[in-house]
Amino acid sequence: MGFLKTILIVLLVYYLLKILAKWFAPKLFRYAARKTEDHFKERFEGFAGRQPQDEEQIGDVIIDKKTTKKKNSSKNVGEYIDFEEIE
Repeated sequence: MGFLKTILIVLLVYYLLKILAKWFAPKLFRYAARKTEDHFKERFEGFAGRQPQDEEQIGDVIIDKKTTKKKNSSKNVGEYIDFEEIE
């Protein structure tokens, strides 16, 4: 009798959770989507507000040349080994 009662309680809890999930899951997903949207809006609102500088026109190509230091290739980095194929 105790085994049957346990199975009945487990089934009752299962179906109760299933019904509650149908009611509250869409609301939880909507809340999560709204929070995510707000987060992205807050994070990326600075990109939309950027205006080109006075000198620059939309569509102009600007090339910034930066000099790079050439590394000294004379450092001893190891021994070179030449491999040959053996037939």
